[in-house]
Amino acid sequence: MTGPDSTFTVRPARTSDVPRIQELLEPWVQRRILLGKERVTLYETVQEFVVAEAGDRLVGCGALHVMWEDLGEIRTLIVADDWLHRGVGGAVVDLLEENARALGLSRLFCLTFEVPFFSRRGFAEIGEQVVDPDVYSQLLRSADEGVAEFLDLAHVKPNTLGNTRMLKQL
Repeated sequence: MTGPDSTFTVRPARTSDVPRIQELLEPWVQRRILLGKERVTLYETVQEFVVAEAGDRLVGCGALHVMWEDLGEIRTLIVADDWLHRGVGGAVVDLLEENARALGLSRLFCLTFEVPFFSRRGFAEIGEQVVDPDVYSQLLRSADEGVAEFLDLAHVKPNTLGNTRMLKQL
């Protein structure tokens, strides 16, 4: 997938991208905007990621994590500071949404500080209960922190202060 200004492309991530994804992530971790991820975790989930590349430089990335039969999460959406407002984030989200549809997902969740960005793409803020009680009880069994954030569980609240929970119907 080529970006709007054709100076970058968006493609599925490869294992060779993992060190560059971690480099892209680190400044956001330092600013306490995103939680850090161990390199092993990035390798374990590399198939969830897409990357935006300009020449041989990684300028953006994002991941699609399946949470339930109809529900996925866009996570680790990052754009390099000098590539902000050039269509990179939108192009990454577009490919993640395309991947979500191909998997049969009908809803996408995100936890974000970038409410206007996601609102423009059809996401809306959500309240407490967005899945039925049976699904909620099943999701409680997940060890994934993203699922805990989706469920708005108390033990993740210190890490998510100021973030907005948003959902999109595909």
